[in-house]
Amino acid sequence: MGMLYIVFLTARCNLRCRYCGGSIDESIMPPEITYELDMLKEFVERDEKAILAFYGGEPLLRVELMQEMMDEIKAEHYVLQTNGLFLKDVRKKYLKKLSSILVSIDGVREVNDYYKGDVYDRVLENVRWLQRFYGGDLIARMVAGERTDIVRDVRHLLSLGFDHVHWQINAVWSPEDLWSDFSRWVERYNSGITELVRWWREEIEKGRIPGIVPVLGVLKALLFEPNTSPPCGAGKTSFAITTDGRITACPVCADFEWNIAGSLEDGIRRIVDIREPCSGCEYRNVCGGRCLFFNREWLWGKEGFELVCHTCKHLIEEVKKTLPSVFRAVEDGLFDLRDFYYPPFNNTTEIIP
Repeated sequence: MGMLYIVFLTARCNLRCRYCGGSIDESIMPPEITYELDMLKEFVERDEKAILAFYGGEPLLRVELMQEMMDEIKAEHYVLQTNGLFLKDVRKKYLKKLSSILVSIDGVREVNDYYKGDVYDRVLENVRWLQRFYGGDLIARMVAGERTDIVRDVRHLLSLGFDHVHWQINAVWSPEDLWSDFSRWVERYNSGITELVRWWREEIEKGRIPGIVPVLGVLKALLFEPNTSPPCGAGKTSFAITTDGRITACPVCADFEWNIAGSLEDGIRRIVDIREPCSGCEYRNVCGGRCLFFNREWLWGKEGFELVCHTCKHLIEEVKKTLPSVFRAVEDGLFDLRDFYYPPFNNTTEIIP
């Protein structure tokens, strides 16, 4: 499988989510692409099995540029991460060429609209329109914050017809006023993970595989391919390309020197690996260090690091408990073991929240 290249189509965003703040500051990267498209084409097409993901900002603010790239740059897979508000601006033939579309939606209406503004109904209208003809992997991309009930919100998104749901805990870089008691929330979250994984196991026994990405991704590491880096591949098998042509290991921190891996002009000059304590941890082959930024920048200190780490270990231990049910379902002929191989390629989903 080829490398994942995450391309910033723009640094601008039309929303100002509470946990994000909107457009990327111009001190980090220019608002629009400044390099020639031919440079990107030459770089990506060196990899015959490249995966090209469109990112921002909100990439569909530059929908014509995305479509031009899909016409001009050959890739094994195309992926889109979007807030979902401009999906109808994309011509259907391009939507159908996307292997995966990730739509940002944070659970039930009241939770989503608290964090993202009054957009739930508009996003869902566009998702329902897309579902009428889209045959790829439609993924709900959720941020988990203090108002999140992980069981309620994940099951709600699955009930809306998303093929898969993944989430990332809004920890470490979060604005301080979004948390009143993170440690208490972690206790509640971990209890929810136990319940959610138990429900997933019960569904397996009934012959259904709910598309819960962290469960499936942990199973993939346990059954098929151990993780030698963060599951997102940042710094080894996944790199981001900023609007000014820098190549970074992780897309979310282009302003950190350790994150710069090269440029379109010079190519990828180095990989960026995780460090201790993750590199020597017994969970490394599953968790992979969780997140490159989290491993490198302890913005919440040792206590915050350990609280988030605890959620990773708890998820892994709960998923391990599903293995007898998975093997039994395979033996009973309900599934082939490869049915649990997800994601089939690096589609930018968060395996370890």
